[in-house]
Amino acid sequence: MKIIGCDFHPSYQQIAWWDTESGERGEGGLRHADGEAERFYRGLRGPVRVGLESIGNAQWFERLLSELGHEVWIGDAARIRALVVRRQKTDRRDAQHLLELLTSDRFPRIWVPSAELRDQRQLLLHRHKLVRLRARVKNELQHLALNQGVRRQQKLWSAAGRAVLEALPLRGWTAARRRDLLQLLDHLHQRVQELDAALEVAAQQSPAATLLRTHPGVGPVVSLAYVLTVGPWQRFTNSKAVASYLGLNPREHSSGGRQRLGAISKQGNTLLRSLLVEASLTAVRRDPELLRAYRRLAVKKHTAVARVMVARKLAVRLYWMLRNQQPYPRCLVAHMPGSPSHSVVGS
Repeated sequence: MKIIGCDFHPSYQQIAWWDTESGERGEGGLRHADGEAERFYRGLRGPVRVGLESIGNAQWFERLLSELGHEVWIGDAARIRALVVRRQKTDRRDAQHLLELLTSDRFPRIWVPSAELRDQRQLLLHRHKLVRLRARVKNELQHLALNQGVRRQQKLWSAAGRAVLEALPLRGWTAARRRDLLQLLDHLHQRVQELDAALEVAAQQSPAATLLRTHPGVGPVVSLAYVLTVGPWQRFTNSKAVASYLGLNPREHSSGGRQRLGAISKQGNTLLRSLLVEASLTAVRRDPELLRAYRRLAVKKHTAVARVMVARKLAVRLYWMLRNQQPYPRCLVAHMPGSPSHSVVGS
């Protein structure tokens, strides 16, 4: 078998390889634009294992290796970097380090979603980006209205508010800006509705997402995002691992018998974490247990902290719903293993 440690970059890659049968070793750089990298991998014979860090803009390379029948291992970039002892960082050292981890069975391999799941993730990401663009356009129109003494807040987006906005006495480029922003807003709103319809269809076709939607505050976007991001629940030993994976666990620096906790780590999927925080407000209005926990922490700390707490509880509940294959509210009476006195509600 040929084992290759690949330090991947958008324009080139640095590799270090070892042939386990002949014992031959080597290293070098491969360019992407002129096809040098593709020719190298197409010329390899026998079983090949390529290890690289999780990085963006590398899907074409992973697809190429899969088509050639080579084994692709994707590693946790943070854990790989943490295993480096020396403080000198070069592409050559990084490739050698990846090769060393592969040959010593210490490579921190991570789960990689299928091509279909990645495509559905793009649907979620595309909708999220357009919603953010629509919010920016709305903010610009709000500023135009405020400069004319019109303060309608959310009512500005009603039919009556739209009429007031169009009737503002604007001139020149200010009027042109209003016209362009309104056209852009209409286009974005129509496109988001189309993506919402596509998400609804995708969520209905997913049994796991359908199960999660039985929880109050969880719609097609949150349920599908949770399923596509978390993946198989068997990857996680318990709910704490899920919270840590999503970056909803607190930072900790404890020593000498004293525990010091900070804000959440945010070492996880930003999109799903933000969606869970948004869904927390809807969930607390429909679930009495979450409402009591939210009010208690909001009075003690802050509403923002309370929303993050509810988001974590929501992530834990969804995990146990998948693990036990039980809809809401039956999942709330299921006790966690090893904790017969604590239900999922209090997790």
